[in-house]
Amino acid sequence: MAAPATEHVRNIVLVGQDGAGKTSLAEAMLHVSGRTPRMGTTHDGKSYLDYDAEEIRRKFTISTSIAPVPYKDYKINLLDTSGHPDFVGDTIATMNAAETALFVVDAVTGPQVMTTKLWHEAENLRLSRAVFINHIDRENADFDISMAQLHARFGSRLGAVAIPIGVDKDFAGVVDILRMKARYFDKDGGAERVEDIPAEYVDAAENARDKLCDLVAEADDELMMKYLEGEDRLTQEELESLLSKAITQEMIIPVFVGSTIIEQGIKGVMEDICTYFPHPRDHGAFSLADGADMHIDELGQPAGFVFKTVADPFVGRLSYVKVLSGVLEPGQELMNVRTGKRERIGHLYVMMGKEAVDVKSAKAGDIIVIPKLVDTRLGDTLSVTGTLEVAPLPLPEPQYPVAIEAVNKKEEDKLGAFLARAAENDPTLRIERNEETHQTVVTAMGDEQVNTLMIRLKEQAKVEARLVAVRIPYRETITKTARAQGRHKKQTGGSGQFGDCWLRLEPNSGAGYEFIDEIVGGKIPRSYIPAVDKGVRDAMEEGVLAGYPVVDVKCAVYDGSYHSVDSNEMAFKTAARIGFRAACEQAGMVLLEPMASLEVCVPEEYAGAVMGDVSTRRGRIVGTDSNDAGDTVIIVRVPYAEVIGYTRDLRALSHGAGEYSIVVEGYEQAPANVSAKLVEEYRASRA
Repeated sequence: MAAPATEHVRNIVLVGQDGAGKTSLAEAMLHVSGRTPRMGTTHDGKSYLDYDAEEIRRKFTISTSIAPVPYKDYKINLLDTSGHPDFVGDTIATMNAAETALFVVDAVTGPQVMTTKLWHEAENLRLSRAVFINHIDRENADFDISMAQLHARFGSRLGAVAIPIGVDKDFAGVVDILRMKARYFDKDGGAERVEDIPAEYVDAAENARDKLCDLVAEADDELMMKYLEGEDRLTQEELESLLSKAITQEMIIPVFVGSTIIEQGIKGVMEDICTYFPHPRDHGAFSLADGADMHIDELGQPAGFVFKTVADPFVGRLSYVKVLSGVLEPGQELMNVRTGKRERIGHLYVMMGKEAVDVKSAKAGDIIVIPKLVDTRLGDTLSVTGTLEVAPLPLPEPQYPVAIEAVNKKEEDKLGAFLARAAENDPTLRIERNEETHQTVVTAMGDEQVNTLMIRLKEQAKVEARLVAVRIPYRETITKTARAQGRHKKQTGGSGQFGDCWLRLEPNSGAGYEFIDEIVGGKIPRSYIPAVDKGVRDAMEEGVLAGYPVVDVKCAVYDGSYHSVDSNEMAFKTAARIGFRAACEQAGMVLLEPMASLEVCVPEEYAGAVMGDVSTRRGRIVGTDSNDAGDTVIIVRVPYAEVIGYTRDLRALSHGAGEYSIVVEGYEQAPANVSAKLVEEYRASRA
């Protein structure tokens, strides 16, 4: 398979809400182009692109697949992404490898929450955008309403380049506004029919053409002035010559229409992608880590960046690479700037779903897959010199923590190894071993991501694991001064153990632990004072009230006694533990709960529900604001235990439209009912 020239490559990322038909659009384009012998379908598990067992079971895309669609002498790299919020990290990473984002919108439900979120991501990445209104043949589909919704949500630069001939069950084909022809496709194998526009659609087509010309004319100042002075609308030649520039410069967002299931409107999309959509050299520069910019360069030294990695059970690790410059070929050695190590390219693959085809080279602007790179991860840059580094990918931070443990403790190492690999492949998984709570904590985007991880853990690593509650890092402290004696005496026939110390505890709010030696007259030898300090520290770590570490205590040892034979460091360490616990019983111990600073961003219509919910969680609203998009930003101080699983709740409150960030900072005294419950649980566990 010959490597296509850069100007004949189109990298199109398919984005939008789950269920809108992104995968179906890719499958239809593969079939119409002749790349596949049949139309792949997700509902029956016979999709070429949604081939993963979990994708087949759930009937939606989890991870990006590539569909290289041949059209004439062009190669369209379709990047089919997930529209589920739990897997948005993979989607955003993939968007960095494309020049155009093609949004797939359902003709009945219109643009939804994920469509809007990903639209803003595309804007931030300065991607050209287009829209495909799908399922126009469904009951209650309405093209005019869909266009009105798109204009209301995304502005006036959207212009129809196709309108439907009929809707609902009467949908038969599309009017191509660019060429002013009617197009009908026979999915049973007949050639596409191109005919004159039916009389009843001529007026609608003329109106759409006028709006299209209005938008495109802005790409040329001279033509725009003529246009404003009342001259006739753009000629066919002028329209076609300016459309590519207008799309690349985001002056127009073309809107297509059709039905992927019956393959109507598909060929026109493919034709326009190749004719008018930007190729890799037309796209804006890539931002580098040092602040410089880089454009696609076919003549430069070989380089590429990795926007996705997967662990294939048959061929090992696969690295999905956007070629930034030069030509990649098997046998080359490229340096990874992150590791400083060289990686050898053994093979180059063009992927079509799970099917891998060996190729001899890949030119700048293309997307290629390299197998078995030893230490290359998502976001890495590979180059000849090792000095080139693409800026870090703008990925969302996961906020949903769960604790995981192996059912069989002997499998903890296997569990850890699997989780480490999963975090390398998934840009929005964080794995942390919390030594204080002795838990392995997985922080993810939401339940579906966690559930998928658990199923793959069982099926791929053969490890049985379970999810347990994340242990909240409470603290204990004292509220008043107290004194107590710690005395340890043990006689076993030979040398015994003897340690005796008097301790005074005082609150030390916000200042941590402080130990003071007030011994005079040698009542406790100096060599045993560090043992007293260590005994107190150990007792603080164990906790007294509910098993949580004790903090902010000033401890003074001011009296005691010793035995010339039986006293030793261990004895005084034990005595100090006894004395500390005894003093705590008189020192007004309280439980402290970790507090979180929570910032919630929601559309205004959901702000009231969110603020009402905050009050039920013992939260205090610190302030409210609005952002550039007009959403309400609510700043809250709230106990961390009340919002540790807030992802699920906020999605329910805001119908998926809300976002939040959370930072755990500071402690406050827990209310009596919370303390009583934790103390009771601690005593029950010890019993």
